[in-house]
Amino acid sequence: MQGTVIKNTGSWYVVRLDDGQLFQCKVKGNFRLKGIRSTNPVAVGDNVRIVPTEANAGQVGMITEILDRRNYIIRRASNLSKQSHILAANVDICLLVVTVNYPATSTTFIDRFLASAEAYRVPVVLVFNKVDLYNEAELALVSELEALYAKIGYRSIRTSATTGEGIDELKEIITGQISLLAGNSGVGKSSLVNAVSPETAARIGEISRIHNKGMHTTTYSEMFELMPGSYLVDTPGVKGFGTYDMEIEEIADYFLEIFECSKGCRFGNCTHIHEPGCAVLAAVESGDIALSRYSSYLSMIEEKKEGKYRA
Repeated sequence: MQGTVIKNTGSWYVVRLDDGQLFQCKVKGNFRLKGIRSTNPVAVGDNVRIVPTEANAGQVGMITEILDRRNYIIRRASNLSKQSHILAANVDICLLVVTVNYPATSTTFIDRFLASAEAYRVPVVLVFNKVDLYNEAELALVSELEALYAKIGYRSIRTSATTGEGIDELKEIITGQISLLAGNSGVGKSSLVNAVSPETAARIGEISRIHNKGMHTTTYSEMFELMPGSYLVDTPGVKGFGTYDMEIEEIADYFLEIFECSKGCRFGNCTHIHEPGCAVLAAVESGDIALSRYSSYLSMIEEKKEGKYRA
């Protein structure tokens, strides 16, 4: 029997079969013996094979195999620096919700997320949320960030669940897609879901109340059907984004403008830190590569050198 994991509560997985049946599943023990250093070897969005268990063949099963993933989004586990946490698998697009205030999302967080998405081939749209709350200076900052990321090749939209700005565009983006919704805690993901699909938001809110004693905070991932053929993966609010499973020499490849510019470097193994004839350093100096992006690149290099998050 084959299906898709639509919910992960930590110890149980809900698998929806092609005919719509739902199975409460456990993971076969040997999954953890195959070198998968993850807090969740099975993720929401995974296509899996299951076998019903004798205890209750109609509702309970065992996941026996994960089918090949076409992509996934992964981050360092919150409290286990040598393990990873897969946010979701087999997604068509990721909506990274960011705010320049209430609270402020750092460009370092954005860049780390984008680099990880590039590494695992997941397209990202930046969603600048809560624009109704911003003053003139904050709106100017949004414009600067939009221009910065547009130059690299990333699409962005502005949204406000309060005024409805950008909600139709958001609906258009996610229609017919499996979309991952991600971002720091407090950026307004739940409000956006409510604006797009009040019915889905009500279900998420009810689950939050049950599992978090009234706190509207998602603690695990779940896939919801917004409309026929359109799915949204709701994920926990992410405080930090320690990258995982990237070698130092690979990091530049996932900063698109650095990768493109590096073709002009004098040395093929240039680290873009101190070498003579480095085209990337020249581009940073001239402003063709944003200093914030280069700083994010350096922070990831330094992190790897210190071994803080190395597997």
